[in-house]
Amino acid sequence: MNAKSSLLVVVLGLVILAASSSMFIIEERQTAIRLYFGEVTAWDIEPGLHFKIPLVHQIKKFDNRLITLDSQAERFITSEQKSLEVDSYVQWRITETLKFYTANSGGDFFRANEVLGSRVNAALRDAFGDKSLREVVTGLKTGEILSSGNNIRSDEGERDALMQRVLQKVNAVAVTELGIQVVDIRIKAIDLPQEVSSDVFRRMRSDRDQEARKFRSEGQRQAEIIQANADQERTITIANAFRESEQIRGAGDADAAKIYTSAYSVDSEFYAFHRSLRAYRNAFNSTGDMLVLEPDSDFFRYLNNQNGKP
Repeated sequence: MNAKSSLLVVVLGLVILAASSSMFIIEERQTAIRLYFGEVTAWDIEPGLHFKIPLVHQIKKFDNRLITLDSQAERFITSEQKSLEVDSYVQWRITETLKFYTANSGGDFFRANEVLGSRVNAALRDAFGDKSLREVVTGLKTGEILSSGNNIRSDEGERDALMQRVLQKVNAVAVTELGIQVVDIRIKAIDLPQEVSSDVFRRMRSDRDQEARKFRSEGQRQAEIIQANADQERTITIANAFRESEQIRGAGDADAAKIYTSAYSVDSEFYAFHRSLRAYRNAFNSTGDMLVLEPDSDFFRYLNNQNGKP
């Protein structure tokens, strides 16, 4: 019984081992190919449980999720022969498993990234070579820059269109050569080399100085307009006030003349006496004044005669 039991256990173990060696699982995030003594007999195997012949079939599995290629910054030349250091990244996935396996030395991801990186750099180099420095940085065409003057802004739509053209160009060869599809190409940063930065900063400073002079000139013009309007308003206000004061003074003088005339008609002698007192007050108001008059002058008639008779 012991020998039979041991043999049964051994046979059962061999059966389990053979069964497990004959089955393999492809996950949702994977794709695979099957080799028969090194020759591909099946590819793009769908996810699920599958069977194979042990020691005869070999299964190669590949990650079917998005792969991110984050390469080092590369230097590109614009249409003005200006250098730019561009830092970009690429996202891709396997679309044709057989092509990916045969084109990349048995599905080597490192080789696929290397070849893809060179294709992307070539496409970016061609794209930036047709653009000026400002077109690359701002995303605007040269005509739009000239028409907008100093009002430069970044147009993400134009830059996205540029990257879409690069993406289409890379995909035209990526699928046929590597068996992959490039999903996205993005620019992380665009830096200027030191020699270009100095020139750009110098031009930016010149543009800002010109804009500042324009603002100062406009401010001076507005200040002169405001000052002229204020002076005109001041002159008009003073003239109106002077005219009004003269009208009031004229009306007062007319009223005074009426009062004087009325008083004179009531008692002409008293009115003459009152006028003489006012004349005396005005004549002797200041010390040191001297009047040279004849003693019988009419000016002193009320001093010489209390009746005011000459």
